[in-house]
Amino acid sequence: MFHMENDHHTFGSCMEKVDPDKYKGMDSSGKYVRYTNEQVEALERVYHECPKPSSIRRHQLIKECPILANIEPKQIKVWFQNRRCREKQRKEATRLVSVNAKLTALNKLLMEENERLAKHASQLTLDNHALRQQLPNLPVPDGKCRLSGQAGVASTDTSCDSAVTGGLPQHLTSQHSSPDASPAGLLSMAEETLTDFLAKATGTAVDWIQLPGMKPGPDAIGIIAISHGCVGIAARACGLAALDFSKVAEILKDRPGWSQDCRRMEVLGTLPTGNGGTIELLYTQMYAPTTLAPARDFCTLRYTTLLEDGNLVICERSLTGKHNGPTMPPVQSFIRAEMFPSGYLIRPCEGGGCIIHIVDHVEYEPWSVPEVLRPLYESPAVLAHKSTIAALRYLRRIAAEESGEIIIRNGQHPAVIRTLSQRLTKGFNDAVNGFGDDGWVPMESDGMDDVSVMLNATPKSMEGQIATDKLLFSLGGGILCAKASMLLQNVPPALLIRFLREHRSEWADHEIDANAATAFRGASNGHVSRGRMSHVQLPLPLAQFGEQGEFLEVVKLEGHSAVQHSVLSRDSFLLQLCSGIEEGAVGAGAQLVFAPIDAAVSEDIPLLPSGFRVIPVDSSVVDGIGLNRTLDLASTLEDHEAGLNGESKSNGSSSQVRSVLTIAFQFAYEVHTRETCAVMARQYVRTVVASVQRVAMALAPSRGQPRPALGNSDAISLARHILSSYRVQLGMDLVRPEVGGTEALFKVFWHHSDAIVCCAWKGTPEFVFANRAGLEMFETTSSSLQDLAWDKTLDEDSLKLSYATFTQVLQQGYCCLPSGVRISSTGRTVTYERALAWKVLDDDETTQCIAFLFMNWS
Repeated sequence: MFHMENDHHTFGSCMEKVDPDKYKGMDSSGKYVRYTNEQVEALERVYHECPKPSSIRRHQLIKECPILANIEPKQIKVWFQNRRCREKQRKEATRLVSVNAKLTALNKLLMEENERLAKHASQLTLDNHALRQQLPNLPVPDGKCRLSGQAGVASTDTSCDSAVTGGLPQHLTSQHSSPDASPAGLLSMAEETLTDFLAKATGTAVDWIQLPGMKPGPDAIGIIAISHGCVGIAARACGLAALDFSKVAEILKDRPGWSQDCRRMEVLGTLPTGNGGTIELLYTQMYAPTTLAPARDFCTLRYTTLLEDGNLVICERSLTGKHNGPTMPPVQSFIRAEMFPSGYLIRPCEGGGCIIHIVDHVEYEPWSVPEVLRPLYESPAVLAHKSTIAALRYLRRIAAEESGEIIIRNGQHPAVIRTLSQRLTKGFNDAVNGFGDDGWVPMESDGMDDVSVMLNATPKSMEGQIATDKLLFSLGGGILCAKASMLLQNVPPALLIRFLREHRSEWADHEIDANAATAFRGASNGHVSRGRMSHVQLPLPLAQFGEQGEFLEVVKLEGHSAVQHSVLSRDSFLLQLCSGIEEGAVGAGAQLVFAPIDAAVSEDIPLLPSGFRVIPVDSSVVDGIGLNRTLDLASTLEDHEAGLNGESKSNGSSSQVRSVLTIAFQFAYEVHTRETCAVMARQYVRTVVASVQRVAMALAPSRGQPRPALGNSDAISLARHILSSYRVQLGMDLVRPEVGGTEALFKVFWHHSDAIVCCAWKGTPEFVFANRAGLEMFETTSSSLQDLAWDKTLDEDSLKLSYATFTQVLQQGYCCLPSGVRISSTGRTVTYERALAWKVLDDDETTQCIAFLFMNWS
């Protein structure tokens, strides 16, 4: 019971004067109660200590406070109810103000984006008209991107060399350097970079297309676009951040702090400019995502300046290529990549926060990697996920931490959880790359090249985390890493990583896990205290944004007593990071990284990460998500098979999704166990590879997607009737309406995650049609579906209810079914969580068949 007559607010020391006649409540008997200022102050003090006191506490309160002696316990109960209600309303009002501010900023952003696209469309229309008039005299276009217009006003700086102060390293300012290495040359290059960057961020210097799977909205990460047909690859993002623009600039400039793919960044020199800006010469190293390719590095110029309109710009470009500015000499194990004008435009918003425009435009030199991996370095979608979207997500995480939106279990601070996730990922990256300057050296092969092993007796990458010389390697040991990479066909990264996380027993050897955990524990147990980890799968959630699906958790390993190195019979634990399992956008990867721990979760616990990373290398993302390629219905539904019309595909295109899986496992060893540990590590990784291959084959659709037995037009028509009848019978849409006509709708129906099976009623039920999930559920093909007997797919109990279900559907229009089992064509049992059945009507309102939808089957 809540009574809103009491509208007095008191928070902390800001106590407003109370009118006793105004501050009153109504007790359960209907009598109004008036409180004095002293009574309200006493109740407020209790409220801040305990907002919901028990009955005993309320009686105790009356005894302890004489001024409340004339107040009945029931009246005090009502007062606390009203007080909690007012507090809830205040918080809701604050939340709505924040949401309104976010929507206002987002609306402004979308209007600007719409205006930009409208100008771009108008310009393209004019260009098209002019080209049509001059078509006979035009040369053949070279296919490179067209620069049309430059938005934004670059800050002007006409100061001479004397206005630029500071110094550069001697090897960058020697007499052998290019004229562009002078302060005036660097300033000119910075202004040119600024102009080019603004043209990309807010103009039409690059043809942008929206990244599939990333739709804008109030809760979305932002407006994400990728390049189409330009030199190199580029990605662009516009988003909101509830942070001060100076804070945003500080975060974004610290690339190793937010980018898990950045190994290190050094400032080689700084030049303050006359307009208050700063020019920096940077050297940056980026990790390679897989063992099959070398890492990349950049030598760039970064220009930070405040524009005349109050917006802050941080833009950057390489000092290589046609710009002969000062550069670093090549570095061993790295390929020098080129960065075209890129950066961040930060615009403050009214009421706090800011709008951020991000542009990443690079050339990764794909010639240096195997041909099968080149799509990974030629895909703007992959670049968007690794850099552009990652920057926005990190800003959103920091803002959520500062606002208190992130609640961490087990009493951990969000910053600690964030630091642990970064350490896990970067530790895994160090293991995958195995840089020589970190102390890694290759070990001789055992004659097979599938698994490589590297040793590290002095791991520099772990310095600052633990005292390596005194802790891990006091006995002359070190770290051993066994790693391998493999190509997967038609297995979505998120699906595979989710399976590996949820079914560890399918690939892991618990004895080796416990052995490795105990060996590491024995080396590190003197560093921190023990005893807080006692839960199985205790989740320590990070900022669990729906579009990312990232989890940090502790996994309990049961104790073993009969394993190598005298492992004690006790429990061990893994700190595990899983990310990307909810991603649905093109180019998104996923990873599962874990490290043995035996201590309280803290920011500086020793970590030795191992795990899996899956990155898509589908060539269809190279040419703008297949925009240059026209695929018919069959090429989307089937893989290397004939289309619905029975004709073979002649264009050679494939709808297969390929991805590269990288596996790296690290082990601590003592000097006398090095050879034994290396043999065990090789064999273990080979066993894991075989297990993952087996899992991938089970998760991937069968070779050659089964095609519908119906003709092309018949299948599309039946799917349309199934979906429209579902909407009529149940009052909702089964799938989201898609733009693109009936064929696009059929593709969505065909790839629906739940099994949909249709049966005709001819005295007895007969299968006539099913989507892909339905065919997989019954382990059959479209051509063999009609040969499958309905009765053979039911157990004895379900068979009794089958005909009653048909009768109910024919009379009522639909029927809801509880969980149950079916039998596949191979005799295996299939369970489902629940099912729906509805009557499918054709255009003449005649019953065509009955459709069944089986949810969460396995």
